[in-house]
Amino acid sequence: MDDKEQIAKLYHDMYAAMAAKDEAELKRVHDESFVLIHMTGMHQSRQEYIGAIMDGTLNYYSEQTDSLNIDIKDDTAVMTGHSRVAAAVFGGGRHTWRLALKFDVKKTDDGWKLTKAQASTW
Repeated sequence: MDDKEQIAKLYHDMYAAMAAKDEAELKRVHDESFVLIHMTGMHQSRQEYIGAIMDGTLNYYSEQTDSLNIDIKDDTAVMTGHSRVAAAVFGGGRHTWRLALKFDVKKTDDGWKLTKAQASTW
């Protein structure tokens, strides 16, 4: 698998782990330095983000990828995914969101890791 395929797999593995509430897999794909910037501007560290998935503050049910763009430069990459995500977050009802996530990704000794994500709608 080449770097682009590995990074694309990371995107899909992340969504599968979110839906399954698979803490070990979430920790594998997200670097320890990971930060999520929500649409509201709220920042969550890796620990806070994974904790919110595990405690049900963030509930993800399914994801359908509409597009995935990956630009690699050396040991870093920018990946932007547009997906339709079924979720119920922060006490709201279940809804399908047209979610865009722009990721910073880095290559580590353990493979590619997500280091930052910024969420918006499209």
